[in-house]
Amino acid sequence: MGRVLLLRLPAEYRPYFPLLGRAWREELGVATVLVRVGPIDGELRRPQVERIAGIETETEVVEHGIRWRFDAARIMFAAGNRTERQRAGTLVQPQETVVDLFAGIGYFTIPAAVRGRAARVTAVEKNPVAYHYLQENVERNAAGGRVVCVLGDNRTVPLEPHGADRVFLGYLPDATPWVPTAVELVRPEGGWIHVHTVADARTAVRDGRLRVEGAVVAAGATVREPSVAREVKPYGPGRTHVVVDVRLRPAV
Repeated sequence: MGRVLLLRLPAEYRPYFPLLGRAWREELGVATVLVRVGPIDGELRRPQVERIAGIETETEVVEHGIRWRFDAARIMFAAGNRTERQRAGTLVQPQETVVDLFAGIGYFTIPAAVRGRAARVTAVEKNPVAYHYLQENVERNAAGGRVVCVLGDNRTVPLEPHGADRVFLGYLPDATPWVPTAVELVRPEGGWIHVHTVADARTAVRDGRLRVEGAVVAAGATVREPSVAREVKPYGPGRTHVVVDVRLRPAV
């Protein structure tokens, strides 16, 4: 991740962590080497890592011309989501109004504003550290005129109802509990929601689509056309991260 390398090493290698860290640092020319020592923690998605070489953990990654700055020891940055970050910019149409309910450091917000040329993106983020980098990345990518950053829990912050053309729900392991919130944000004439979830790897596309469409219908909305689900990346043994794109019309 730019100047920082994140490794997965067996726990029995712990006595050799300093040696391995120095070796990787020398071989790749990175500033710092981290080792993952636990799962992503809690609702704020904090990585559990240990620094085994170097000091500085703030870094920058450039993807498709977009610059992401973050602290790799405090912020999760999934390389496997690269395609989805790029796709967000191709989904959004010029002059759309977009809401990103789990903005993070701007994973979908900035492509929507910069590549998609959205008129306005409301980016909601609960984690204060991620919010700091969200604001910085918005400015770093010259998207400040089109992005409004909101610090807080998307379940409680005031958001304009029935004004969005598109809503991103990029939370794992399952963003479907937030589908009713997204439905309330979509324009009366209809719009899109993009919902991330995790399902059994053998039937991930089918299960993800059925789960999200069921949540849309339960929220009182109508699915306007068959939804499309796609696999993003593996998510642990026998599980797959999928995203479901649903065009819907709310009941207003």
